[in-house]
Parts: sequence; structure tokens; C-alpha cells
Amino acid sequence: MAQPILEMRSITKRFPGVLALSDVNLVVERGAIHAICGENGAGKSTLMKVLSGVYPHGSYEGEIFYENAEVEFSNIRQSEAAGIAIIHQELALIPELSIAENIFLGNETVRRGVIDWNLANHRAIELMARVGLRENPLTRIKDLGVGKQQLVEIAKALSKDVKLLILDEPTAALNDDDSRHLLDLLKGLQGKGMTSIMISHKLNEIAQVADAITILRDGKTIETLDVRGGEVNEDRIIRGMVGRDLEHRFPDHTPQIGDVLFEARNWSVMHPQDHTRAVIRDANLTVRRGEIVGLAGLMGAGRTELARSIFGRSYGSRHQGTLMLDGQELKLRSVSDAIKAGIAYVSEDRKGLGLNLLDDIKTSIVSASLDKIRKGITVDEHAEVVAAEDYRRRLNIKTPSVRAGVGKLSGGNQQKVVLSKWMFTEPQFLILDEPTRGIDVGAKFEIYGIIQGLAQQGKGVLVISSELPELLGLCDRIYTLAEGVITHEFDREDADQEVLMRHMTADAR
Repeated sequence: MAQPILEMRSITKRFPGVLALSDVNLVVERGAIHAICGENGAGKSTLMKVLSGVYPHGSYEGEIFYENAEVEFSNIRQSEAAGIAIIHQELALIPELSIAENIFLGNETVRRGVIDWNLANHRAIELMARVGLRENPLTRIKDLGVGKQQLVEIAKALSKDVKLLILDEPTAALNDDDSRHLLDLLKGLQGKGMTSIMISHKLNEIAQVADAITILRDGKTIETLDVRGGEVNEDRIIRGMVGRDLEHRFPDHTPQIGDVLFEARNWSVMHPQDHTRAVIRDANLTVRRGEIVGLAGLMGAGRTELARSIFGRSYGSRHQGTLMLDGQELKLRSVSDAIKAGIAYVSEDRKGLGLNLLDDIKTSIVSASLDKIRKGITVDEHAEVVAAEDYRRRLNIKTPSVRAGVGKLSGGNQQKVVLSKWMFTEPQFLILDEPTRGIDVGAKFEIYGIIQGLAQQGKGVLVISSELPELLGLCDRIYTLAEGVITHEFDREDADQEVLMRHMTADAR
């Protein structure tokens, strides 16, 4: 075994009412790519926050040895000074600042006591090129999609003198091409001597790049697998993660499809700032009762823009065309109109648009339909708790109490809260934008069951996903989108990844 760069010994971390980590051990070889796998809530992100000083020394039990010496980080600045950089699953960028400003925030390029923005912008371009980001460095973060924001985070980490790079779900927001680029980048950095720790639920990616895999379950170390020794496949990893074999990745489902519920006819949307630029062009799309319809497209194809424009015109300008729901034309001018009409939208960005992380769980679940629990001019707190408890049980949200803060939940449980919020509005038509992003295989199985259950109730569901196997396994029909144009429509049995990709990359001009 090569000399370890990192050893974490008997790490135990407690939160009120929750034992997040229990006697966890981790050994990472110098120059390796070490993957950490586990279901949501297994303790992966918590362990990395202990390592990086987000949870300071004294707030946990156990020892950390880095570069052959015991370390006791009190904050993230100390870990960064030691050469440890962490990219969190929750993006930590300032929307109003530019790409370059975010990359060098707290690490500014200074000459004679003044920030040299010309040099900073040139360095930003170099770093952006390394992660495959071709935007202008002066572009504001708020004008980028979630996937490109993730690339900015990675460029920001590379701007520092990093010896150990920690990536928490680095490809969760990326399409296949960008994911491959990032994995190649990690291998390239490894060739230059960098050590990486990668938390990911994409087991196929882990198999491609990882030298070793440590599996956590319920806050405990289950085992560490040597990938280089062979005989490590996805089924083997899943068995360690969930404690059982998953013979089927998707629940059994027999669709009962009825009449057309939702229809978009010749739907066109212009860019919110540039009113002459079409983002969506003449889209025609239908969803029937009891049907799960998929929407496949590369990053920048217009998937989220289409979804948000349907949801009360919350994206774009100069909307043209017709939207129909249950045979009636919709006149939606706001999100409130869409909710009242029976439409729900689960955003791809659950942190920024789906939840207020300062709220508790019960407040989050009822927030989109307060009229249902109103008592006079105030909220009926008893009804609020009853409703939240109902969804906590139905969706198996792992929390000691619905009064707990939603910001303290794992990503998978936060996603269940978002789904609960929109189910509480009792919609007829649901748009789910990347509903399983950053979620482990066990939680995915649960969410697939929730989606199928909604369809079985006669609701219509439109699913947007960057994972083509997910669309092929879950959906009854699939549309492909390229450059804002719907290029084809497939029944599930007529589609595979190759044919979908062909139509996702078609020239739509």
C-alpha cells in the first residue's frame, strides 16, 4: 500500500437527536482517487465537513492525520492553508458577482495593494479552460445554469495550491459530455500528483476513475474496496450501500394511461433579456393522465427554460402559443395562477428555488398551499403539523421531527420535502426537473415509486433528467430537445441511449 496522505480515525459526530457518524475510519493513499459511497444520510458529506474544518476540532471525537501529522482544523481557512480544498454539494457562489470575482473571492490577485482585475480575468480564463467552461469571465453567476456554476466552483478550487481535492457530487449537475470532461480532468490532476476524494452516487463514474471506494451506511464504515484489484461492480457497491441487493433499479409499474391532460401547442419563449432571441421554438408536447413523460436534452437545450415558462411564465419573455389543461386553455400570468390551475413544478435547484433552508420541515411542506390550513387570518399550527407528519410518513423523510430545520437534512430527504410541498397542493400536472439529482440509489428507488404513485392517481407527470437510463427506465414516452426545439418523440420501447443522444444533438436550426 502506498503511503497515506490522510487518515481519519474513529470519527464520531453528533447533532441534537442524531448520531451522524459513529467510529468512522478512512485511509486515503497519496496520489489516489478515493471514492466515498453511501445512501443519503449515511454521513459522507458530514465526514468531509469534519475533515475540512466546517465542523471544527472539538465538535467531534476522533483523530485526523494529514501529511504524517495530526491536524486540528478550527475553520475552513486552516484546512485550505494546509492544501485541502472542498467543493460542497451546495454551491457557495455569490450570484451578483462575476465568474472571475467568485473564483478569486478571498484569494484576490493583488499588486501593490490593489486588485489586478486584468490579471485576475486572464487567470480565470485559464482555469475555466481547464474545466471546459467557455464563458466570458465577466459573466455574472446568476446568469449561468446550475451545471456551469458547478464548473466555476471547481475552477475556484483549482486556483489554490491544492494537495487534496474533495468533491461532493461533482457531476450531479453536469451532462454526460461535461461529466466525462471532469473525470478526465481528475485523472489528469492525478497524473500530476494530486489526491482526490470524490463523493458520488453515479456508480459507473466511480468505477471509471476510483482507485478505492469506502462505503458508509448509517454513519458507520462498512468496508473499503480496492478497485484496482478487480471484481468491484455496481451490484457489489450497492449491496454495501443499502445492505441488500437491488435486483431492479425501478419499481414494477403497469401504466394506466388515459386521455390527454396537458398540451403545449406551438409554444415559443424569448430570452428574458434579449427579446429577439428564441429560447424555445414552436414546442408541441402532450401528457396524458396516468402517464410519465420524459424530456431529454443536453445542457443549454432549453429543458428548464421550457418547464419554467409553462409554470406561470416564471422564465422568459414574449410567450407565444397555447397551453391546455384538461381541455381548457390556460391563461397563466404568474406562478400563483399555475398553482391554482393545478400545475406543480419541482425545480432542479432545490437549494435556491425549491426550499428556504432557514425554514423547518413543516413550514416548507405547507408553504405552497397555505389556504388549506388557514384558520381565519392565521395558520392552524395543529393542521400544519398533521399535514407535515402525514407526508413524513408517506415519503419516508428521515428526521426526528417535522419541526427540525430543512437545511439540516440530507439531499435526498430535502428532495422528499420539496415533493411533499407540491403534492400538498394536490396538482393534476407535475413537472419534475432533475428529481433525483444528487440522490443515492436507495432514495432514487423510493422517489421513482412516488412518481409512479402520482401517475397511478391519474395525474400527468413530465420528468426532466440528464440521466438517460433514468428516463428509459421510468417514462412511458420521451421527447428529445435540441437548441430549444423538440426534435423527436419516442415510445419507451422504441428508444435507447444511442437514438436519444442522436436526436438530442441534432441540428435544430
